[in-house]
Amino acid sequence: MNDLILNIDKLHTTEMGVERIRRNLSLDVDDVVDWCKTAILDCNTVIERKGKNWYAKATDCVITVNAHSYTIITAHKK
Repeated sequence: MNDLILNIDKLHTTEMGVERIRRNLSLDVDDVVDWCKTAILDCNTVIERKGKNWYAKATDCVITVNAHSYTIITAHKK
């Protein structure tokens, strides 16, 4: 198990991050962080670390998380 999964409870984002993720993924959910946690924990999600970031490649999107602060930076559709 990797550090991102082990520290999933530390996952958070900024107000600007919430809006950016909602816009990029066309999400209509109240809790963007919870949505991202669910996507990251999905058994089909592939997680890899490159430099200072984690990249969680879910079924239909890629979520970028800072490896030190566990801040969700952005997310993009595949």
